[in-house]
Amino acid sequence: MGATSRSLPLAFSVFLVSLVVVSATDYEYKPEKSSSEKMLTQVIGIQGTILCKTGSQLIPIKDAIARITCLAVDRKGYETAPFSILSNPANAKGYYFATLSPAELEQGWRLTECKVFLEKSPVKSCNVPTDVNNGKTGATLSSPRLLKTMNLYSIPAFIYTPETPAAAAIPPVSRGY
Repeated sequence: MGATSRSLPLAFSVFLVSLVVVSATDYEYKPEKSSSEKMLTQVIGIQGTILCKTGSQLIPIKDAIARITCLAVDRKGYETAPFSILSNPANAKGYYFATLSPAELEQGWRLTECKVFLEKSPVKSCNVPTDVNNGKTGATLSSPRLLKTMNLYSIPAFIYTPETPAAAAIPPVSRGY
């Protein structure tokens, strides 16, 4: 009874190990997406206002447009050429809104950075862009408000002026007449 009774537990142990290995081959590990991956798969919303500064007054510019320029990496990890989208024209209060959906990107692209710029003022008397809140150099998207269907980024107000400050400071040149 000695040799047979020792081989039974050994055979049972080998059977259990085989069962675990067979079960593990059918199991596919699917890790949870990190919060940053979830953010990149949602629609991105960008909102802000565009104003005209004349003297000490800030006046909303209806139909002004902002430009959103983004960089992405393709599925192989190579950086793509920058691409841009335009916001909807601002309403009477100067408010603009734009959306960018991952479904609109090329297959496998992942956004790495987006910036928002002043693009167009329809007001001829107030169409010189300033760099207030990075309107000319580009405001970087940061700290989104997480909504159910999108990540909403709020950009501080962009400002146009009637003329460049340098041009206003230089007196006109006399032709000597």
